[in-house]
Amino acid sequence: MFKYKAGDEVLITAGREKGKKSKIERVFPHENKLVIAGVNIYKRHKKATRNEKAGIFEIVRPIPVSNVLVICPKCAKPTRIGFIFKDNVKSRICRKCKGILK
Repeated sequence: MFKYKAGDEVLITAGREKGKKSKIERVFPHENKLVIAGVNIYKRHKKATRNEKAGIFEIVRPIPVSNVLVICPKCAKPTRIGFIFKDNVKSRICRKCKGILK
């Protein structure tokens, strides 16, 4: 089980976007990267093709997991994620308030 899921609210802790809060859009567990809404946006210049017009397009690049902290929905603080086994079900927990994350 990966610690991060799409829809989690996160705080960016490093890089040029440091301090921003947003939600996770996509997760790449094998690369240890996340795509976060409105963060790490780059411009891409493209030539015209048969199907597309030429122009400058904005693309969202993934961010490493190490630059992100999940914001607990119960205590509203940035926290690390832990795991707990309860009735043979593995759940994610907040390390600060011990609340179960969805």
